[in-house]
Amino acid sequence: MKQLIGWLAIVFLFPWGQLAAQSYNFGIKGGLTVGTQRWDNSFQREPLFRYHGIAFIESADEGSPFALFAQGGYHIKGSAIRTYRTVLIRQDGSRIDVPGQETPFEFHNVSVTLGAKQRFDVGPGNSQLYYALGIRGDYTVKTDFGNVRVEDNPSYALIYPVEGFVNKFNYGLTVGGGIELPFSEFVGMLLEFTVNPDFSLQYNQPVIRNVINPNPIGGSSLIDIPERRIANLTFEVTLGFRFLHKIIFID
Repeated sequence: MKQLIGWLAIVFLFPWGQLAAQSYNFGIKGGLTVGTQRWDNSFQREPLFRYHGIAFIESADEGSPFALFAQGGYHIKGSAIRTYRTVLIRQDGSRIDVPGQETPFEFHNVSVTLGAKQRFDVGPGNSQLYYALGIRGDYTVKTDFGNVRVEDNPSYALIYPVEGFVNKFNYGLTVGGGIELPFSEFVGMLLEFTVNPDFSLQYNQPVIRNVINPNPIGGSSLIDIPERRIANLTFEVTLGFRFLHKIIFID
């Protein structure tokens, strides 16, 4: 945790120090996160719908549409297993209503992103479209696997991750774009969409051997759980507010 605090301090203090002598934008934003994951050697998981919140700062040069930015946020990533509502009919004709259920696999990550954006004027009122590209680092502060403890039954590892194989540090890209809608020179709103692939593995589990087979009928009493590697991919829709800190030099 101390390493994380130091890392965040370096990332944010450096841009603030550089921007202290010039105008800059800053603000907050947040919205919907759609988390997906690639699970090796396992059945398909479905998207996880959660949220994110971000604080950001970026350069503001009136003579240039190009800006550098730094941002830090809290993102819930992962995937889910869903069963949908079904109705079973007994032999006597009565109905059994089986409700749907969601089992989440959540990774609560603190993310830091450094990157650049390019703006383009569009429409009336000084609105601007932009696209952005950033390099991102994540730290996993906690997980939630539906309150299931694999330690209570090792065969659960066929479906659920094992906490000990979660990688705390990960990295990837943030790519996207959006539109900025100014209310005045100093205050504006933004709406953006980003795609956030991880290049590293959020979860990296080797083969787990000699696990009790939960369905031993017609097979061995012991089985091996194959290697499992999980990488995050999220899609985020974000709404936020931007504020301009303007520096005026007087000769």
